[in-house]
Amino acid sequence: MKTCHRCKKEIPADLFIGRQAACPSCGSDLHVCLNCAFYERGAYNDCRERQAERVLDKGRSNFCDYFRFQVGPVKPDAPVVDAKSKLEALFTKS
Repeated sequence: MKTCHRCKKEIPADLFIGRQAACPSCGSDLHVCLNCAFYERGAYNDCRERQAERVLDKGRSNFCDYFRFQVGPVKPDAPVVDAKSKLEALFTKS
């Protein structure tokens, strides 16, 4: 099952995911890093494919030749760490 990263709705299996493909539900681009099987936040350039060129905007359509639409549920992003609160916690007394 292919799922849109933005609206989390299922993408029809027969829909060709080219560079200009858009989600039938929300209209967002589908050929984006956030929908790619190689996308992994925290990896080098947020991509596990070592030969892929860097893409700055992970939510916009791109020309990556290594794009493979992720099958299954959308991967959750790694939790965002609030560095300031962690630093403050080091210096506060309990």
